[in-house]
Amino acid sequence: MNLGHYLSLISRSQHELAEAFREVAAGHAADAAVFHISGQLAAQCDRHVGELKPFVERYGVEGEEPDRLHSDLFQGTREGPLGMLRDLHDLYLMAAEVDMSWTVIAQAAQGVRDRDLLAVTSQCEKETATQMKWIRAQMKETAPQTLVVASG
Repeated sequence: MNLGHYLSLISRSQHELAEAFREVAAGHAADAAVFHISGQLAAQCDRHVGELKPFVERYGVEGEEPDRLHSDLFQGTREGPLGMLRDLHDLYLMAAEVDMSWTVIAQAAQGVRDRDLLAVTSQCEKETATQMKWIRAQMKETAPQTLVVASG
């Protein structure tokens, strides 16, 4: 059974997304909304990791993890408005990876008839979708000023 691999993947991805939200909050602290909401979303990701822990332990990982199962998207914050836009873009891609993983795990949870795992995936998937909506809204707000207005 490969479910354990995906549970490990999403646990790691959620942890890294939380760290990326914290880095974006610190790197762009001048933007109060980004600072505060990124911190809240980091805590939400941390909670997801905690909720996954019993399932990671239950299903475990058999054998070695396939090569390149995990991807590295976020490499630290950048400076300035264009940097913030790129950081938000990276966050969005990371959240999209997590979102798709929730979908795949939910399907597996149905297959193994694990109602507890299905309940966790359903709740966490909704919260991840909300994270993606917030990131997208921040990008839409930031993009015109950053990409169209000439920098001095």
